[in-house]
Amino acid sequence: MDLLSNKWIVNVLICCFFIGVGCNSVEKKIYVHLNYTVPCVRLLNATHQIGCQSSLSGNVGVLHVLESEDNLDWVLSKGPNPPYLVILEAALFTRSIMMKLKNGSNRVAGVAVVAPNTNPTEPFSPYTTCPNENTGVYTEKYDPAYAHCNVTVWNPLGNGLAYEEFDFPIFSLKDDNDTQVIRQCFLDHNQVVNGSAPQYPLCAMQLYSHMSAVTDTATCMRRNDINFSISPEGVCDPLGDSNVWASSRPINTTQKGHKNSENVIIAAARLDSRSFFFDIAPGAQSSVTGFVSLLAAAHALRNATQEAPPNRTILYTFFQGETFDYIGSSRMVYDMENNQFAVDLDNVHSVLEVGQVGLRSDSQLWLHSDPVSRRNSSVNDEVRKLIENLQVASKDLNVTVNQPQASQPLPPSSFQRFLRARPIPGIVIEDHQSVFTNRYYESMYDNAEYLNISYPSNLTADEQLEHITETATALTEVATMVARALYIQAGGEESRLPSITAEARLVTRMLYSLLIKSNNSWFQEIIPSEFMSRLTEKPTNFYVGVANWQSSEPTFLVQYLLANLTGTVVNVTKEDCQHQREDDKDKESHHLYHYMWVQGSVPPNGTQRESFCVRSTVHLSKALSPAFDPLKEYTSTEYSTWTESRWKTIKGRIFLVASHELEMLTLGVGVGVLVTSLLLTYLISSKADILFSSGREPTNATY
Repeated sequence: MDLLSNKWIVNVLICCFFIGVGCNSVEKKIYVHLNYTVPCVRLLNATHQIGCQSSLSGNVGVLHVLESEDNLDWVLSKGPNPPYLVILEAALFTRSIMMKLKNGSNRVAGVAVVAPNTNPTEPFSPYTTCPNENTGVYTEKYDPAYAHCNVTVWNPLGNGLAYEEFDFPIFSLKDDNDTQVIRQCFLDHNQVVNGSAPQYPLCAMQLYSHMSAVTDTATCMRRNDINFSISPEGVCDPLGDSNVWASSRPINTTQKGHKNSENVIIAAARLDSRSFFFDIAPGAQSSVTGFVSLLAAAHALRNATQEAPPNRTILYTFFQGETFDYIGSSRMVYDMENNQFAVDLDNVHSVLEVGQVGLRSDSQLWLHSDPVSRRNSSVNDEVRKLIENLQVASKDLNVTVNQPQASQPLPPSSFQRFLRARPIPGIVIEDHQSVFTNRYYESMYDNAEYLNISYPSNLTADEQLEHITETATALTEVATMVARALYIQAGGEESRLPSITAEARLVTRMLYSLLIKSNNSWFQEIIPSEFMSRLTEKPTNFYVGVANWQSSEPTFLVQYLLANLTGTVVNVTKEDCQHQREDDKDKESHHLYHYMWVQGSVPPNGTQRESFCVRSTVHLSKALSPAFDPLKEYTSTEYSTWTESRWKTIKGRIFLVASHELEMLTLGVGVGVLVTSLLLTYLISSKADILFSSGREPTNATY
């Protein structure tokens, strides 16, 4: 290659570099990208699609900050520059306003909701008034009088907004800097003054959240199986995860199905929650209060069940996906019925479930039971014994237990899926007698603030972790009562109850780790080093997500919490621990126990963590609806059929948009320049022999 060719290559590379830098610079000058946006996504079931999405190239609209519901006319009819992208303060994010925007969607490009730093004073629940009404036990077949919440409407504040379909994107904005930039852009360019329309250029926003799936689950699952290319892409995935369970004494997990000598008390709680937006599901009251109380109860029972084992085994179960038609509990029941679980339904003696227990008034808890199954005398006798055990367990505690009316059905609960299979004695503990006390059920406001979890401003992060809040103290009382009741129910001696006490310090640590941030010194000690990246600086998102090879954050955290709270430290090497054995001759332990090598703490005068091995009976089981695996019945009415659409890009940005006339003028000038350049290129090319000719030297010229 000669010198001239090398120069051309260098020049081309330099030009490409400057073009790239110039394009990037121009893009940054045009757009302001939003840092923290959380979308509403599309979900599907056997019959419907719900949620939101944008067009493939994103939805663009002129920004309009809605000041009140009366101001909607500008967006829906009066405004001269549709479509509009509406900015809503949280107080205006209501069903009334959203349905008006939905009905006028030809003039609405999207909605951005500014999430407040503090909870609103008005109640807000985007869930339905009768949660999971079609997949619980109360159907026309079981007892028509109780079907569809005919007796008790559990969530009367529910507006059903999360179950509507919107054909435009809806985002939540949290970043204060982003919202300030948006407001300033609106004030500078779009604000209506004295009723007159603002002048161009106008501030606009573009939201990307295109969803691949449409219609319903059966349609999207069918399209998943169609291969149009060498590397086919799916359009949706089933919702699901893993249930977490552990037993008070080892159960052989390799031998599935019925165990003749096993009698099991199921202690249950749900793990998941949701809100209108994909990545915001704090679930403080709806799920965290229940499973934290059960975790603390399991820890309180560790010594008692080892020193004086009761006759029956306590099975601690934490169900995933219960928000979406009882995914986790229905799968466990299905596996028990089909000999795919460590025990079967014949081994189940009774069920005690801990529900929403964080907002009780006057320290009262309500013991809910099923009036239909209690018509069976043997079931009724066992339920009465369980109630008596709970009453005994609550003595000397700051908790009183009551029973609702005998005719009142069970609230939405995992226990309903067990009753759907057969009549089993059981109680669901709640802080409400009839309707939910939770004013923010399944919303982004069901958070630490709602549970009144706050810390003095002068405390460090480690000091906040150890600070015992009033909520932690109250839940400790609940956990102590649950632990004592489980011990008696399992056949333990009542004389040992005073020694069974939950720890307030443990409860406050769990609440901080789950509702404030998981990346703290305590959680760092109880997980393996390779999972450090999964700890975050924000509240845990309790949305179940799609079923994949990796457990979600809540499942992962509860798995390690339960193992450390109920397991024991064993003196084995790291290699043996990771190989699930006590030593190289041990061939049986992996059938009974699960071993995990955790980081441990850093000693006061040291620099490296003192890692150790924890042996526990903690296991994971599938929380994937049988409708997907193994049945593949995507129109099932018996099991959950919820799927989540896939997407590629989620982002938002703002920019200034010129008038239509200026855009046309710019396009015209651009076309004119293009035609002129083509014409000049043609003329120069046709006269190239004349314009670029030069005398040639003879070939025999020398220098």
